[in-house]
Amino acid sequence: MIKIANAVISKNHKPFIIAEMSGNHNHSLERALEIVDAAAEAGAHALKLQTYTADTITIDKSDGEFFISDAKSLWKGETLYNLYKQAYTPWEWHKPIMDRCKEKGIICFSSPFDFTAVDFLEELNVPAYKIASFENIDLPLIRKVALTGKPVIVSTGMANIQEISEAVETIRSTGNEQVILLKCTSTYPASPENTNILTIPHLGQTFGCEVGLSDHTMGIGVSVASIVLGATVIEKHFTLNREDGGVDSSFSMEPAELKALVIETERAWQALGKISYGPTEKEKASLVFRRSLYVVADMKAGDVITDKNIKSIRPGLGMPPKFYDKVLGKRVNQDISRGTGLHWDMIG
Repeated sequence: MIKIANAVISKNHKPFIIAEMSGNHNHSLERALEIVDAAAEAGAHALKLQTYTADTITIDKSDGEFFISDAKSLWKGETLYNLYKQAYTPWEWHKPIMDRCKEKGIICFSSPFDFTAVDFLEELNVPAYKIASFENIDLPLIRKVALTGKPVIVSTGMANIQEISEAVETIRSTGNEQVILLKCTSTYPASPENTNILTIPHLGQTFGCEVGLSDHTMGIGVSVASIVLGATVIEKHFTLNREDGGVDSSFSMEPAELKALVIETERAWQALGKISYGPTEKEKASLVFRRSLYVVADMKAGDVITDKNIKSIRPGLGMPPKFYDKVLGKRVNQDISRGTGLHWDMIG
């Protein structure tokens, strides 16, 4: 069990849903605050920011590996520097966004991308930290975050088992045991067939920690399915309207979808229950609607039971149908009127 602010993260509590704002504010603080309002209205438990600047995440260079030329990339034709300049959340916005979250009753924390971001977020007293997939091999950054003593959520996109192990060991070596690992596929959007959520229980078993999903697929199906596999945290990118555009808008959820995610993941969690056979307390009232053996033609004492005078029908107040073959050919010991449930004390 891990606690983030007033939220408990465990399999005994409903899934913790994180709305990732990322760059979907589109350089408008007013829009960022509207995103907070919409996330809270939809029932998300937390809003997550990203804390960096273009200069803290890359350098201003427009050729070679600093230029995005991959034809499949959403950001083809951009330089890394310009992309991050578009996507970053101004640091002076963090406090008003966090204040709005507090006002709306939603938790706010962030992903830091360098040491200065951690120091800044500590000044704001964030209740937890998130390590993004692209930073999950930055062990010095992970160590600095872990040393705050606060819960650390790590996305595992692209990381092999050794790299995940190194990240977890780095956190625990500081004495911080508050680790949550999120299965993540670092493609934007991700396809369901490339998401491999069967990894979720394996992550939990291997590292002995809470697990979840950072979900870049469209819709809510993958996230809901992950709850059945033990996910206790779901993170999805969130925007007001995909048509408004923005660096992450094309694979982000809209408010109605986020609301559905909150509702359906909680339903999936409620449905897990426990291993159970036989009627539940709520089902016992329905037992009467089972089939059972009934007399379907008036009978006199001494009459032989045949397939013409008994039948397996509803309701379930007679003897179970499994005795049908055993009672055929036997005689009844009393007069029985049509519509009476058959019982052993009527036979012989």
